[in-house]
Amino acid sequence: MHNNPGFVFVHGAWHSGACWNKVIGLLQDEGFACAAIDLPGAGANAAAPASLQARDMAALATEPSPNAGVGQEERTNAVINSVEQMAERSNGKVVLVGHSMGGVTISPVAEAIPSALEAVVFLTAFMLPPGMPAIAMIQDPAMADAVVPSLFVADPQVVGALRIDTLSDDPDDRARLREAFYADLDEEAFTEAVAQLHSDEPAQVAVNPSAATVERFGSVARHYVRCHHDRAITPAGQEKMIALTDAALGGKTTVHELHASHSPFHSQPEELVAILRKIAVAPR
Repeated sequence: MHNNPGFVFVHGAWHSGACWNKVIGLLQDEGFACAAIDLPGAGANAAAPASLQARDMAALATEPSPNAGVGQEERTNAVINSVEQMAERSNGKVVLVGHSMGGVTISPVAEAIPSALEAVVFLTAFMLPPGMPAIAMIQDPAMADAVVPSLFVADPQVVGALRIDTLSDDPDDRARLREAFYADLDEEAFTEAVAQLHSDEPAQVAVNPSAATVERFGSVARHYVRCHHDRAITPAGQEKMIALTDAALGGKTTVHELHASHSPFHSQPEELVAILRKIAVAPR
């Protein structure tokens, strides 16, 4: 037990807790306790459609997802459990960090247990105002330049998942995947990152409206890490979500800047850790 807050990390769509390994290693070296789980329907908890491995592209477009049954409540509860475990290790002080679609999970966690959190950090993530689902932001004009929709290989309404082809060796497919998530990684690091991805992100989480309230979510210190070269959640989309949330909930989101693509935990872990350290030790 020590006086530093602990960190709980929540990954984004198609990723797993392993994406945080570099960041966690650096923070642990500085004496911070850290945890990163695989969300329900993700990482070790995700199953792949049979047609993916078989390379049957026609079937891949229609095969129901084995992860389609996973809903937001399941994910929220898994992270609440992780936060409560971390609170026991860190004097009841926890900083909750979510990347990308992970923002859809950290918001209801902050709404459910605001007193357990020192701060909530959205790393180029979906920080949604009350009533808005992620799909509304995905379809917003501010996200018109996002590359991610071009990666989908099936209709989410048909298969029950946001499905990408993680095994494609087509140069154009790989170039789009790299542009979306990992534009600032070299070839070796890009290949390693893609190997960690799962193909089917449960579609239900994208249509669940944000239930954030002023009294609960709005009482937690909130931070946003903007990534200026992001082609998954565009800079314009990031700015719009910050403005909408501040307008709806009052107060002001503290904004931090990284000149990075969508995944700075891979490309700029030291710079990201410097921001997280600053947030953790800030006076309350």
